[in-house]
Amino acid sequence: MQLRHITGPLWLAAELFAAPGPVSADAAEPALVAIDVGHSLAAPGATSARGRREFEFNRELAQAVAAALTRLELRTVIVNEDGKIGSLAERPAQVPHADLLISIHHDSVGEEELSDWMWEGQPQRYSDRWKGHSLFVSRRNPDPERSLLCASAIGARLQRAGFEPTDKNARRREYADPQHAVHYYDDLVVLYRAQQPALLFEAGVIRHREEELALRDPQHQAAMASEIATGVAACLMAGR
Repeated sequence: MQLRHITGPLWLAAELFAAPGPVSADAAEPALVAIDVGHSLAAPGATSARGRREFEFNRELAQAVAAALTRLELRTVIVNEDGKIGSLAERPAQVPHADLLISIHHDSVGEEELSDWMWEGQPQRYSDRWKGHSLFVSRRNPDPERSLLCASAIGARLQRAGFEPTDKNARRREYADPQHAVHYYDDLVVLYRAQQPALLFEAGVIRHREEELALRDPQHQAAMASEIATGVAACLMAGR
């Protein structure tokens, strides 16, 4: 892909920051990043082109992001890893002292965009129109500026590594940073009820048959998680 030009000190940090150390307002203690596993066992979210539920994708990527952040010497906590938290408000309430909250999700499309196909003898539905990642922040969050800073830093890192964003969500959600596929989602509970900067990450479209396979691949997950973690570290360092 041909990457767009990125300017300014944040983008320089996000592009080049490769091996950050622990960052925090208190230099004696690394920052704490909370990673929310989107959806739950009872309400597992979207269904992929091959019949897998979104919660499983979310949990795998959340675990990969936590591992990548740990390698950068940041502290992490995974929220809803067991899939038993149904309440969106309860998720940020569990991590009031985190420095950043990231909610991990995978995207889908509307029913009207789906087509039928068979996979391993079972009828499934798919759409190969849209693929790619996107990010969301809320202006109702107590720190919308830092939320956007972190979302944009993650988007910059992902694009630098060759991950493709999508403009699918621009049909319904206003852009906060169009260059890095960051949108406003002001009324999203998990974002505006957070007590720290927060963002939601849609890793890709699981109804897309080719992208679903990539999103299930552990190497793809690890590579994506590494860029997310580096973007987070760059953002937190920029705020020191």
